[in-house]
Amino acid sequence: MSIVEAGALDHVIRFLQSENINLQESATAALLTLSASISNKPIIGASGAIPLLVSILKHGTTQAKVDAVMALSNLSTYTDNLTVIIETDPIPSVVTLLKSSKRSSKTAEKCCSVIESMVGFDEGRTALAAEDGGILAVVEVLENGTRQAREHAVGALLTICESDRCKYRELILKEGVIPGLLELTVQGTPKSQTKAQTLLRLLRETPYPRSEFQPDTLENIVCNIISQIDGDEQSSKAKKMLAEMVQVSMEQSLRHLQQRALVCTPTDL
Repeated sequence: MSIVEAGALDHVIRFLQSENINLQESATAALLTLSASISNKPIIGASGAIPLLVSILKHGTTQAKVDAVMALSNLSTYTDNLTVIIETDPIPSVVTLLKSSKRSSKTAEKCCSVIESMVGFDEGRTALAAEDGGILAVVEVLENGTRQAREHAVGALLTICESDRCKYRELILKEGVIPGLLELTVQGTPKSQTKAQTLLRLLRETPYPRSEFQPDTLENIVCNIISQIDGDEQSSKAKKMLAEMVQVSMEQSLRHLQQRALVCTPTDL
């Protein structure tokens, strides 16, 4: 019998509600550990613990906030928990924690994990767009986060843009997302690369493929976006990143050809 099945969860929840800071921290850390188990996720979600975790995310100590967002990230991977989480309005507190965290940290990664899950709901998208610096913080993680964090960040932005391109396209573009997306197309995880390319297509002036005279290549898509960017600094940075992206792509192709050449055995000697 597991700890949760033995009834220990009730005691953990009582400690979460305690005014004693040490008990709150210990209970949050315990929930973080318990939430890592697949079998515990539905039980914790139904126990009333999620609103308490969000409350700690708002008012707890720094360590308790970090443990709370990591527990929420774990719990969000169980689909039935998502509606429970979104009903607690977690986005403002998650964004606040994200903005105060180093973008390359595990905390930032888990914040973006929760954000990616929440923007699947209209309430989550609206809340993120309404938060001062909310989308910018996600863009900064896309640029400087861990590989997994960058995957969550681009996933969140793609979900937002796909939900209502007209509403969110300019909000995303104005935060200088293009350089980070360009880098992800060649250096991200396979999922990040695909999502980054899809988002770039959505961010251009028209989301529809161009004619055969203007092929729908990544370079053409990016050039189209760059022509619409306001500000010399952003445009210059994007152009530089495009040149670097093409260079990296050429180098990768060359290495691939060299590797193929090494494994090929001549048939005529």
